[in-house]
Amino acid sequence: MDILYEDNHIIAINKRSSDIVQGDDTHDETLPDKVKQYLKEKYDKRGNVFCGVVHRLDRPVSGVVLFAKTSKALTRLSVLFQTHEIEKIYWAIVKTPPEYPEGRLAHYIVRNEKQNKSYAYDSQRNTSKQAVLTYRTLSQSENFTLLEIFLETGRHHQIRCQLAKVGSPIKGDLKYGYPRSNPDGGVSLHARSVQFIHPIHKKPVYIVAPIPDDKLWREITAHNG
Repeated sequence: MDILYEDNHIIAINKRSSDIVQGDDTHDETLPDKVKQYLKEKYDKRGNVFCGVVHRLDRPVSGVVLFAKTSKALTRLSVLFQTHEIEKIYWAIVKTPPEYPEGRLAHYIVRNEKQNKSYAYDSQRNTSKQAVLTYRTLSQSENFTLLEIFLETGRHHQIRCQLAKVGSPIKGDLKYGYPRSNPDGGVSLHARSVQFIHPIHKKPVYIVAPIPDDKLWREITAHNG
């Protein structure tokens, strides 16, 4: 595991696209299980080890994930997420950029749980929830564009779904219309950073996740002057 930050209450991991935060049909080992094992070994803990899941990233997405090491931290971090007091920045690589180099996307999203997929609409539908994000272009290479995305809401597959809706599916995202998969099976969406006031210490925390070890990521971020 790539540990980005750790104190007595919180641990942050740079998730790989192959890691899962929540168990699924593959029965692969989850990231919380790996964190528990790490804590057990590092602190020579006996019995059960606490690791609270504060938020999730889709399996094919990489980047920073926060976990709580204490129940107090879990409760308070969960409130920060619910009240949007944790600022999350994402980076995404797309082949076809949005119409404008920066802007705000507002849609109504309907989640289809059977398909594990969301659909974006321009107007309200039954059971739909409003989804809003802002984006700006960070850099461009010959074939791809790097976008920085700030979420105003947190909906199921929101970034993937909204970018696909405007004709800019994320590289490798077959589920949302990109024609080819990435070699590692992931999608080129990276949770770049989180910023918040520590729920216990009350001091600012800023955590940045290094980009995936991938040729395209290195090339396109090199253009980001």
